[in-house]
Amino acid sequence: MKADTRALAARGLAEIALRGASLREVMERSAPRLPDPRDRALLMALLSEGARWWLRFDPAVDDLLEKSLRHKEPAVHALLVLGLVQLEILELRDYAAVAATVEAVRALKRPPLAGLVNAVLRRWQRERESRLAKLDARPQTRHAHPAWLATALQRDWPQQAEAVMTADNNEPPLMLRVNRRRSEREALIARLQAAGYAATAHPWLADALVLPHSSDVTRLPGFDDGLFAVQDGAAQVAADLADLHDGLRVLDACAAPGGKACHLLERADIALTALEFDPARAERIRQNLMRLRLDAKIVTGDAGAPKGWWDGRPFDRILLDAPCSASGVLRRRPDVRLHRRESDIAAMQAQQRRLLAALWPLLAPGGRLLYVTCSVLRAENEAIVGELLAAQADAQAVPFTLPVGQPAAVGWQILPGDGDLDGMYYAVLQKSR
Repeated sequence: MKADTRALAARGLAEIALRGASLREVMERSAPRLPDPRDRALLMALLSEGARWWLRFDPAVDDLLEKSLRHKEPAVHALLVLGLVQLEILELRDYAAVAATVEAVRALKRPPLAGLVNAVLRRWQRERESRLAKLDARPQTRHAHPAWLATALQRDWPQQAEAVMTADNNEPPLMLRVNRRRSEREALIARLQAAGYAATAHPWLADALVLPHSSDVTRLPGFDDGLFAVQDGAAQVAADLADLHDGLRVLDACAAPGGKACHLLERADIALTALEFDPARAERIRQNLMRLRLDAKIVTGDAGAPKGWWDGRPFDRILLDAPCSASGVLRRRPDVRLHRRESDIAAMQAQQRRLLAALWPLLAPGGRLLYVTCSVLRAENEAIVGELLAAQADAQAVPFTLPVGQPAAVGWQILPGDGDLDGMYYAVLQKSR
């Protein structure tokens, strides 16, 4: 029997929003049940936009009901959220969206609730303007951001906070990175265009190309041949700031899934160690290296405890892509806004301090350490780097500018939407000789 796409999405969204499952896990588990690519595309759109807009439409559904269904019937509650997402975000035709959502109640084996779902969605349509105005009155429901994050953005970036939250809710372009070991960018663009994809060169990132919409990248020409990888342009900046040349000994300290490590290997003949704490995530590094035909030493270990894996030889370059709140990549990972808590930040800071302090002694004199996060919170970025600079007399910040973004107290911050990129923070630290 063919699975009902909306029912499948409702079950998945309930897992994501109410039980803490990741969007990626749910999609990977659910997609094989839909053999038609169009159904899989709809499922992805429903899950992504359902997670992105949950904090807007979840309270709206409660307001439309006399008694909440969230705990007793979580999948039906999620289906109602998806009904509003279809009407307001995906802008499906009203009749089709309502009828298909009501039909999905039956696929969820809750036929007695079909009439209720129909009535709720019809009521929304009748009262739409006043209910949207109520949601727009608060930043949390206007932009579908947790209240703590909206407050933090207003504190750290008062002039840009509204633009950041708006950017978080826009579909990002699909950005690829040409593997310059196996292809030239213009040749890859020509191949993609010949296959009907509107690929263009990025205006200032040397290896980046842009497609306007997401796509199944495994079906793109050149994927199996390792001609490219998927990587947002903000992440591609790392290879430029690393100042690579042949012969360097390089450590990627939190390397999974391997995007930045592979980019470094594509840029120069270096001896690269890819370190990862989680063995399962280390396997993803290995898979990416194999597809791109690159070679690195993969080590499983704790970057904050070098005695367990370091051979005592200093590194010329260290890349620390530190664990963080991921507050800069909400447009690409919309489920993060549902899972991250304000109380997580202190634990993230402790981990960032620990890793930076443990790795600094491993850097050779004259070497560079590149500190990176996909956070927009100053507490995880220049505050952490500033502490190291104050504690280490042999540490100096290397000044630099980028075509987009803004200078931070130390380093550089790209905010979500700057140059249509994800949010990313960079600081380059050099050890004096």
